[in-house]
Amino acid sequence: MQLLAVLLSFQTCHSLRFYLPANGKRCLKEEIHKHALVKGKYELADMHGHHTTIKISDARDHSFYSNDNNQLTGVFAFSVEEYDLFEICFTNKLQPGGDSRDRSVYLDIKHGAEMKDYDAIAKAEKLKPLEKELRKLEDLSESIVNDFAYMRSREEEMRDTNESTHSRVLYFSIFSMLCLIGLATWQVFYLRKYFKSKKLID
Repeated sequence: MQLLAVLLSFQTCHSLRFYLPANGKRCLKEEIHKHALVKGKYELADMHGHHTTIKISDARDHSFYSNDNNQLTGVFAFSVEEYDLFEICFTNKLQPGGDSRDRSVYLDIKHGAEMKDYDAIAKAEKLKPLEKELRKLEDLSESIVNDFAYMRSREEEMRDTNESTHSRVLYFSIFSMLCLIGLATWQVFYLRKYFKSKKLID
């Protein structure tokens, strides 16, 4: 039962509620895998004199969704071709004479295994409630395993990059030391020849 609670917490952790200052901005970032479909919805508390804009963009500032019509509710969906980091920004501006209290924002984001409609799957395959929950846990477990596998591959890439950088720095340091030793040796011979030509030394 503890494992069930932990795995189900992964499904519900993308829903959150926060407060947006009267003249403030809040941004949330999340990583998504390539070819992933992301769906979400938001709800804004009805506050007099508040004008809130929503923008969703990737790390290259490519816009997926934008809404500056001050709608209280909205839905969005987008997909990415490569692994990326997307950002959701809520910007709130207080109009003259408006309510200066913070505005409540509810945000629900789903992607990966969370996108599946398990009620429809259970109805189509005639699954019992327990079988439906087991199917949900299986998909969530697979998603977690895939995330760990991806994190492991990223760690291997970073380790390879670190080792490559370390070896390059080592070779550059050795080359720099050889150049300095060569330059110092050349200076010694040059100065010795110069002093001999001036008959300052034998």
